[in-house]
Amino acid sequence: MTPDARLAELCAWLSDVLPAPMASIAPASADASFRRYFRVTLEHDVAVARHSRHVNTLIAMDAPAPQEDCRPYVAVATLLQNAGVNAPSVLAANLSRGFLLLTDLGARTYLMALGGTNADELYCDASVALIRWQVASRDGVLPPYDDALLSRELDLFPEWYVGRHLGVTLTEAQRSALGAVFRCILDNNLAQPKVYVHRDYHSRNLMVCEPNPGVLDFQDAVHGPITYDLVSLLRDAYVAWDEERQLDWAVRHWERARRARLPVPADFADFWCDFEWMGVQRQIKVLGIFARLYHRDGKDAYLKDMPRVMQYLRGACARYRDLLPLARLLDELEQRTTAVGYTF
Repeated sequence: MTPDARLAELCAWLSDVLPAPMASIAPASADASFRRYFRVTLEHDVAVARHSRHVNTLIAMDAPAPQEDCRPYVAVATLLQNAGVNAPSVLAANLSRGFLLLTDLGARTYLMALGGTNADELYCDASVALIRWQVASRDGVLPPYDDALLSRELDLFPEWYVGRHLGVTLTEAQRSALGAVFRCILDNNLAQPKVYVHRDYHSRNLMVCEPNPGVLDFQDAVHGPITYDLVSLLRDAYVAWDEERQLDWAVRHWERARRARLPVPADFADFWCDFEWMGVQRQIKVLGIFARLYHRDGKDAYLKDMPRVMQYLRGACARYRDLLPLARLLDELEQRTTAVGYTF
């Protein structure tokens, strides 16, 4: 079915489920997956679930099967709302056809809004919401962020970033060194306390709204390492902050987590170390994903963000002895000759 035919089918479904006649429909946002979102403007205001005010816009999601499955989105939206986090309400659903009707959290992302004067407030709000999400964690509810899944994510790097993007075939010695580093990374990640993990908790998926923030793109949530979402937030692929500010926000988050009785280390230095090692896993994965989006899916918008992600990765590799082989490999891949130091 062509995209236009899908849109016509979506509009036909909307005519049956909308709480008021539709005045217009327009694209609301792009997505790295097959999902599409449309903003539906109604002919008049309506009252909707979980809102104390009337609205005249809603969001329609088109998630075509078999590429997408709406059921995790619906389930995680409920978990977030029950945790006191501002996620869209699902007003209507046709799971077999891949259509959802959602409340609208607006069009202003953190990425659009962030500046020098409002960053502390916005990141505080994001930290508080993240604490609520983590406090609600229960075993056996979400899929585990286990060795197999974390490893599959790491494997995107040699396949898509090294092999396809750089056009390099690793030697046996390089593959062995990378595998050993991957094992060290995974051992750290898997030893961390487990909580609910959004998996993409960053400036493009957080909306400036009331209550703040609104949280989007959560359908891939899992149960895994406690530092993962904080890394996504503070070492964002789309906006960078100096390390002094990252440390300040991380300390404040760690203090909130301790007050909330979350299972974070008693010493912030240990928490920060876990944060950095979790970041290395995520940055390796993101480089692979961005390369795949370009070479497989023809989406080049993410290429400009690769240097920022690589800078995060190199920064962490320079600080830990066990990551030195990865730093050397990155030098070899980029034909760099500058020596990379480390601390331990």
